[in-house]
Amino acid sequence: MNFGQQFVVLDKIIHDRDSFDCGESELNFFLKTQACKHMKVGVSNTMILAAITPLANGKYPICSYYTVAPSSIKRATLPATIAKKLPHYPVPVFLLAQLAVDKNYHGQKLGRITLIKALEFLWEINLQMSAFAIIVDCHNSEVEKFYTKFGFQLLDKHSRKSRMYICMKTVEKLFI
Repeated sequence: MNFGQQFVVLDKIIHDRDSFDCGESELNFFLKTQACKHMKVGVSNTMILAAITPLANGKYPICSYYTVAPSSIKRATLPATIAKKLPHYPVPVFLLAQLAVDKNYHGQKLGRITLIKALEFLWEINLQMSAFAIIVDCHNSEVEKFYTKFGFQLLDKHSRKSRMYICMKTVEKLFI
């Protein structure tokens, strides 16, 4: 299967959510049952990269996806050197809530491509509605290693999960 060239908004009429399997049940469940509901009520946006060949049902399989949402964090959760420069109210951020690649595409650098497209998408939004950073929640150390390679830094850690961030000033350097 080959994938398309552009990420587009998830559309349950033309995109086959049921065939998606990234190997992580939580991410599969979100795409299959929650993503469209969340978009309908306006709490997040899910962008997908579809295969170029439809399935027998006429729908296009999803190769990868990401979900983003507006959010905020407490100023005090940031490193002191950064926090002291920020206002005393919750700091606006973008949440990269989900990012997954179908198992059929593992090992093809599609995770990297998907992350770069998510960062680009959020950078473009940031030009209209500013946020301080992009945050991501990592469910295991492998995911944390992935984001670390792209400049994300540890924000905090609870149990096995960690929250990471990358400042929009850093993202800006990628796209200007």
